[in-house]
Amino acid sequence: MKVLLPDSVELDVTLPAGVTGVVYRVEEPIPDEHTDAEVLVVWGNPPAPLADAARRLQRLRWVQTLAAGPDAVLQAGFDRRVVVTAGLGLHDQTVAEHTLALVLAAARRLNLLVRAQIGRRWAGELGGRQPVRDRGAFRTLRDAHVVIWGFGGIAGTLAPLLAALGARVTGVARAAGERHGFPVVTAADFPALLPTADVLISILPATAATAGALDTTVLGLLPPHAWVVNVGRGSTLDETALLAALRAGRLGGAALDVFATEPLPVDSGLWDEPNVIITPHAAGGRPVGAAGLIEENLTAFVAAEPLRNQVWPHS
Repeated sequence: MKVLLPDSVELDVTLPAGVTGVVYRVEEPIPDEHTDAEVLVVWGNPPAPLADAARRLQRLRWVQTLAAGPDAVLQAGFDRRVVVTAGLGLHDQTVAEHTLALVLAAARRLNLLVRAQIGRRWAGELGGRQPVRDRGAFRTLRDAHVVIWGFGGIAGTLAPLLAALGARVTGVARAAGERHGFPVVTAADFPALLPTADVLISILPATAATAGALDTTVLGLLPPHAWVVNVGRGSTLDETALLAALRAGRLGGAALDVFATEPLPVDSGLWDEPNVIITPHAAGGRPVGAAGLIEENLTAFVAAEPLRNQVWPHS
């Protein structure tokens, strides 16, 4: 059996007996001599070469994406009989760290401080004596209420970090209960939950159900000082509604790592908003533990056992 490994990440993978590994270039079509592969590992593959692989790898039985979200693979056109597994868990630490950085940057007004630094202006109004409590602005995680929409592994890593700095964390997921030691409610509780939020963090995946989920209604339920942080997928946020809310003073700000169109077009109004922090889909980018996941799933695949993180067909 042949497995194709991407050249976009260093992988020191120990393959099971009878399995041959071939490193391929993600930016180029799969060479003809390797279109007999039964397993394809994907990481950072551009859409065109990925769609080409979907057409030409006729013996393919399984695709392992190292991304937490499998949307790129599911959209590439692979035969619906091909099993798809995701890189859930590989990005928990890196995305949690980046998200924490965005939240702290918002609270400490680093976006405004950097603008002042570029202009060589001493922003005295942002330093010196500050109120211990500022009810009309998000200025600290101490006693702040942080709502995390999409409470999976990333949120499970992030929530204790927020709590350690004094935040009260509430998760939102499809099922209510308690996860990772934090209360979790469903989206049906938004009307009562969001007006109490200082920060709304979205870690939603890209699905038909989540498209535009952060819309005018959701944004309108937040208090005027609240910040929105999106590190999930850009398709989940209505950017037009966000811009309207920011310009009308109905939101405190937004910290965004993902966008509906990437790279973010130069004519997007988000660039010029002083209370918008933009990072270029930088939260993940490093699949920590990828080799271990590949080895575990390859062993299971050879033994015809269930694979970890299977997302298609639905397990």
